[in-house]
Parts: sequence; structure tokens; C-alpha cells
Amino acid sequence: MAAIKSPLGDAALKATGDALQGALVDLIDLSLVAKQAHWNLTGRNFKVVHEHLDEIVALARAGQDDVAERAVAIGVNPDGRVRTVADRSTVPQPEAGYLADDKVVAAITDTLAQIIGRFRERVAATDEPDPVTQDLLIGITRELEKQHWMFQAQT
Repeated sequence: MAAIKSPLGDAALKATGDALQGALVDLIDLSLVAKQAHWNLTGRNFKVVHEHLDEIVALARAGQDDVAERAVAIGVNPDGRVRTVADRSTVPQPEAGYLADDKVVAAITDTLAQIIGRFRERVAATDEPDPVTQDLLIGITRELEKQHWMFQAQT
């Protein structure tokens, strides 16, 4: 099997690969958490929050594809397997059962804030080793921050 030759040196590849893998895990789990909340949502603001959760899912899914494809482009194998995500994710998980809309809004707001913090660390970590990956992470961070603002405004 042929391997993709990386345009990056070993140290840069390691730093960038770690940043991309962490971003992939965060985005996969964010999409799953948001979908779980979407399916089990109840409350007065059901429709607005229900539809807004789908925006989070779409953002996370698009971002995970971009992140995984960037990893492969620089010679790193992305790992989005369920076991990997379950073992490495630090995204807070929703409770089982029906979820009140106000609690979902608060939880998603907090979850986005945590993920944004980690993305900002990854942006800083890729400044020197790979500005191209940094640019990708900046774009995703911008969209996560926009969604954070919109969810925070509902609290």
C-alpha cells in the first residue's frame, strides 16, 4: 500500500497530526451530542432549538470531513472510529431521555465553549508547524464561535 508523503518535517507532522486528530474527535462527538439532543428535545422553544441543533450537526460534520481530509493530505491517517472517539472525547454527554430546551441550550453553550478553547489551543499549536492547517482550524473556530454566540444569546 502506498503512503502519502508529507510536505512537513517529522516534528511539524507530529504537532499538526495531533491537532487534527483532537479536532476530529471533538467534531465527531459534537455532531453526535447535538443529534442526541435534537432527537430528545422538549419544551416551549422546541422548534427553534431543534432546528438550531441541526446547524451544529451540519457544521460539525463538514468540519470533521475537512479536518480528516487535511490529515490525509499531509500523510496522517485520521481515526474517526467509534472506539477512538469514545476513548478520547472529553465532550460532556447529555443525559438519556427527554431533554428540556433550556437545559439543552445551556449544555450546548458550555460544550461549544469547551471545544472552542481546545480549538484555540490547536490554532496556536499549528502556527509554526503548518499555517495551512492553522487556517483550516481558524475557519472552523470562527464558525463554532458564531454558534456559541447564538446559543448563548438564548440563555
